[in-house]
Amino acid sequence: MELFEIMFWASSLWIVPFWSLMWFVPNHAYTQRFVGDLRWCFIPLLLPYSILALPEVGTILLTFSTQMPTPEIVIDLFQEDQVIMLGWLHFLAFDMFVGRFIWLRMLAAERPLYVSTPVLILCMMMAPLGCAIGVAATWESGVAMDTRASSNTPVELD
Repeated sequence: MELFEIMFWASSLWIVPFWSLMWFVPNHAYTQRFVGDLRWCFIPLLLPYSILALPEVGTILLTFSTQMPTPEIVIDLFQEDQVIMLGWLHFLAFDMFVGRFIWLRMLAAERPLYVSTPVLILCMMMAPLGCAIGVAATWESGVAMDTRASSNTPVELD
């Protein structure tokens, strides 16, 4: 088994408990402890990503810094197995990060399982759409959209 396959399986299996906790027991102490802490739910996804990304950094940066990305360039880049795995790990990490954001919003808005679970499942499968629906499902709750909006510090515009 090659390194990228090991990273694929390790990362794909790593996320299952976190999503299960957010879906089925969002208020449980274990969910708060593990999903609530980026060291458990996000950083372990960053490690395999970094291991696979480091050898490809030059190729990726050179490709996108010398040419305007086109569909052909992106398709050509994704012909390599390692780059496909990087894409997959990118999806897993992004989906987890977005799902965690929506899970926190659902908790703050006190949304019931029949609302939060389908939205979080959508976050896992299609993060941008799940995020949009999650934000919409918590819009009127008085929950700040982001940390900047929730701070008491006035924002100065230049």
